[in-house]
Amino acid sequence: MQGMRVEHIRQRLRDLGAKPGHVERLLRAWTNARPLDECEAAHAPPLAVRNALPALTTDLQSLARLRAEYPSEDGSVRLLVELADGQAVESVLLPRGGLCVSSQVGCAVACRFCMTGQGGLQRQLGSAEIVAQVALARARREVKKVVFMGMGEPAHNMDNVLEAIDLLGTAGGIGHKNLVFSTVGDRRVFERLPQGAVKPALALSLHTTKAELRAHLLPHAQPIDPAELVDLADAYSRATGYPIQYQWTLLEGINDSDEELAAIVRLLAGKYAVMNLIPYNDIEGADFRRPSTQRAAAMAQHLYRHGILAKLRQSAGQDIAGACGQLRARSAARPQRV
Repeated sequence: MQGMRVEHIRQRLRDLGAKPGHVERLLRAWTNARPLDECEAAHAPPLAVRNALPALTTDLQSLARLRAEYPSEDGSVRLLVELADGQAVESVLLPRGGLCVSSQVGCAVACRFCMTGQGGLQRQLGSAEIVAQVALARARREVKKVVFMGMGEPAHNMDNVLEAIDLLGTAGGIGHKNLVFSTVGDRRVFERLPQGAVKPALALSLHTTKAELRAHLLPHAQPIDPAELVDLADAYSRATGYPIQYQWTLLEGINDSDEELAAIVRLLAGKYAVMNLIPYNDIEGADFRRPSTQRAAAMAQHLYRHGILAKLRQSAGQDIAGACGQLRARSAARPQRV
């Protein structure tokens, strides 16, 4: 099943007689969580469009409704978002105006340390369903940055994700470098992203410098050697002027060795990059563990001393067992509503 796209909304408005300027003003109002009928008389759309706005508002609100929310001590708020067909995805309100959104219900990559991937892919989100997560969040607080790092692999839903990015970077008023496309790595990303009028920043889930280990941890990711991934990403960073944000989930005894540290230094030397070290967020029944706080900090310091900008991150919502996919899994077993 394919969800609603932004183009469907545009066509609906055009069919009612809306001119291009009317369409864009209405999309701007929606993406900024303002009433659709909030416009000056001089710029009002035709009567047929005005009469249709209440029904359109209802339909847009149904794309993403808040089912439950889970505030965390770190200032983030995880949102369990219900889609029009009853499926659920997760969004995360982050401190300092950030928002993490989902691009799929489930995920086909099946990363071994991720709850989302354990259930497989259920369906793609339409671009309007992705944007609706932003509108829902903006009704609650300011959103200045959107990260496509929630449920799903954006590269597997490229058309819808890029359509959402285009709208958010124009009518949505979000700076292009504050739209972050997060991927495990796919050659289509490096082909398509440079072609868009809105060129997002890129976050690349690396997790290891070893091709064999990467294939084990990310079993359904496109088989690309980590060194080639870094070269492709570096070319994109030089074309856009944005640093690549590398993601490295720290797994004790698996990818936290001195050998991996030395390989990271070699791989990222001279690259316009930030390495985000993220201690594993525990999932019940999984065989992985996060390294000690001391070890994680020592790794970040080692990279920094060797010229690699490294940041030790924490996955939002650790105190509420809120890693991506966990809220949805719990809701499927025991629905909660607000």
